[in-house]
Amino acid sequence: MNILSGIRVLDCSIAMAGPFAAQRLGDLGADVIKVEPTSGEWQRHAAAGGATGNRINVSFLSLNRNKRSLSVDLKDPQGKAILLEMVKTADVFLQNYRPGVAERLGVDYATLSAINPKLIYVSMSGYGEDGPYRLYPGQDLLLQGMSGAMLSTGAADTPPSPAGQYLVDAVTAYTAFEGALAALFHRERTGEGQLVQVNMLDAITAIQMQELSVFAVGGKPQARSAEAHAHSYIRAPYGVFETRDGYITLAMAPLARLGELIGEPSFAELDDQTHGWTQRDAIFAKVREKLTGATSAEWLERFRAADIWAGPVYGYADLVADPQIAHNGTFVEYDHPTEGRVKTPGFPIRFSKTPSTVERGAPVVGEHSREVLGELGLDAEAVERLIASGVVREDPVR
Repeated sequence: MNILSGIRVLDCSIAMAGPFAAQRLGDLGADVIKVEPTSGEWQRHAAAGGATGNRINVSFLSLNRNKRSLSVDLKDPQGKAILLEMVKTADVFLQNYRPGVAERLGVDYATLSAINPKLIYVSMSGYGEDGPYRLYPGQDLLLQGMSGAMLSTGAADTPPSPAGQYLVDAVTAYTAFEGALAALFHRERTGEGQLVQVNMLDAITAIQMQELSVFAVGGKPQARSAEAHAHSYIRAPYGVFETRDGYITLAMAPLARLGELIGEPSFAELDDQTHGWTQRDAIFAKVREKLTGATSAEWLERFRAADIWAGPVYGYADLVADPQIAHNGTFVEYDHPTEGRVKTPGFPIRFSKTPSTVERGAPVVGEHSREVLGELGLDAEAVERLIASGVVREDPVR
């Protein structure tokens, strides 16, 4: 039995942040029913990196394991009636519609909580449920740019640089996952359901707790250096440095000791906390010049022996092959009925008594429609009529 065994989640979300949050709940054992249109959820038709897959593209595959698919037209009265019936026995309802859409569909919190007062209703948005930006598109890159984070790294004369991941989507997913768990815990104590609201702007702002406090409380301006320093609020050296055969990272090394190791005698007289700030560009430039004299492996061996904080710069091939990744069991592998052998990041939290498992891969559209409707009490004849009318789609794996 998993931690969330017996918990039923209705996942009415699209794209990344919502489906990723729901997948996390599924990884812990919740019965996650992905309620998607008869045309299939949006992410099924948007293959990141052009990785289209066989019947399921890799984007969708990566965000929808441990779910069952009910494919139903919620704009049809019969389809909406099915969803409202499911709400009666659901524990969590998760959606990331644009503000106002849930109300128009008749699946807003007020409506659903009247049907099931114990329901945890997780509503995700780009900028908030109301306010001047409520209808702006909540897209990852747009929120990265708005977050201020792009101007904390890199050289002052270079363009702002976005993260190489769908960072805001991922952070928002984890925030929603956390909110759902907390609300379930509250319900366990009190029997009360509640509305949980999460937005991307607040999520990406909140994870910059230290940086924004240094700015707002400490009064320190956010100022990039002439050199490609990795963080505007950390002293030199701090960044990515080229070596003879690649790149390494170097973080806040004691200047005198670093000078000895790289052959830079001028560092001997420098104070870490004073000159690490006032001479940040000069220090960075000298380190950059010296590190091209040896390979990455040679520098890492020297720095680790001297307890200098340094590390490799990996590509994905390096990461997947790393021995610590293998030791941790960071990736999970399983067989998917249409996509074959799948290797993907697993659930990152370890539980000694209730470990997460992959019970099923991402479903094809409507793969479980007949099964879910049967659990609602509909007989085979009624299900056949819904499928024949197009209100419900069934696409079983054969």
